[in-house]
Amino acid sequence: MVGSFIWYALAFVLALGVLVAFHEYGHFWTARRLGIKVLRFSVGFGKPLWQRTGADGTEYVLAAIPLGGYVKMLDEREGDVPPEEAHRAFNRQSVWTRIAVVAAGPIANFILAIAAYWLMFGIGISAMVPRIGVPDAGSLAALSGFESGERIVQIGERPTESWESVRIALLDSALASDGKPVAVQVETEEGGTLWRELAIDGAAALAEGGDMVGNSGLRLWRPSIPAVIDEVLPDSAAALAGLRSGDKIIASDGQSVEDWQAWVTVVQASADKTLAVDIERAGQPQSIALTPASIEQGGRVFGRIGATALIDEQVKEDAAAMRTVVGYGPLESLWRGVQRTADISMVSLQMIGKLVTGQASLENVSGPLTIAQFAGQSASVGFDHYLNFLALISVSLAVLNLLPVPILDGGHLLFYAVELVKGSPVSERIQLWGQQLGLVLLAGLMGLAFYNDILRLFA
Repeated sequence: MVGSFIWYALAFVLALGVLVAFHEYGHFWTARRLGIKVLRFSVGFGKPLWQRTGADGTEYVLAAIPLGGYVKMLDEREGDVPPEEAHRAFNRQSVWTRIAVVAAGPIANFILAIAAYWLMFGIGISAMVPRIGVPDAGSLAALSGFESGERIVQIGERPTESWESVRIALLDSALASDGKPVAVQVETEEGGTLWRELAIDGAAALAEGGDMVGNSGLRLWRPSIPAVIDEVLPDSAAALAGLRSGDKIIASDGQSVEDWQAWVTVVQASADKTLAVDIERAGQPQSIALTPASIEQGGRVFGRIGATALIDEQVKEDAAAMRTVVGYGPLESLWRGVQRTADISMVSLQMIGKLVTGQASLENVSGPLTIAQFAGQSASVGFDHYLNFLALISVSLAVLNLLPVPILDGGHLLFYAVELVKGSPVSERIQLWGQQLGLVLLAGLMGLAFYNDILRLFA
């Protein structure tokens, strides 16, 4: 548990450091190129862990709290400026120059996302084939006629080469459909193709919270593993009950057990509860009493017996067939990176719009704890998935910063847009009031994100 926490924290800090450094470097590089004097370029806040002053007089800092960063520029509103350097002060620049400097941060994050996706698609990312399992009974997917074994090949105009691309395309299409059915093309097990209409309301699905694909009833196909014991751990609940390698689980408390996943579900829900288990051993039926031990994970208690499933060759082949590598040549990878960045940006904006208008559940807001968990998990899977995570968060950071909320880059751009219209800067009093409002909104958002993170940990 401690090792996982440290791993998640390191993966999160590394990702955040890269994202912040790129964002702030966008401001820094543009300001320098436009003749503005930069006093400090800091990654992180608080006590400096490392710093040096360059030949240009800029102080470069790596600080202790890795939750952001900043670029401090020469500005007459923040201190005395020598007359001979007044022309290099940020506040003396034209409005278009200030717009360029402020917008450069989010633009840098978009560029980072495109580069990460480009590299990811270039080296190839392991993914799950978008093959459908049995849809949930009574769900939208079941009512729309989806069948187990079908492979989703296209949603709207978007090809879907992996299960992740299904998630992105379905979310984007559902949000943009205004309640109209989403067209989904599938390939049948016989090799033919046909179109189905998934009557999913994006706003309604988001209002429920959780996973839109899951809410629709679509499930990823997984091979059925027979409920046969392979290995029994010493001194485990399974060993104490007398289970042996080769035993087949037939029923539990009179309810039939169809496969290993069904058996795992029974065990996990039966911590410290004695089960009457019917098994088949060497062709002969037997009954045993089994009491799963209890373990705590993520604030929840689960049952565990200490036994593994027997995986036959057919299951291994079926599982291997569900894995694919999504990769392209250099130019195609670059184009795919631009497309994926644009797709995630549009989905993020649509999600924010639904949240603001109350059409999406606030449960969809995630905070640093959830992000850190995803960072650690993606890094554990492999470099390709960590790149995917880095690009996703970079796009989210760019979109968030462009929102017209005072204190964010988008808030400054809003003030500059007003200045272009009225011909003079927005008064410092209004800017100060706006920044205070922005702080309140940002603090509320962070509070909600932490609240959701904590609920997820103990859910």
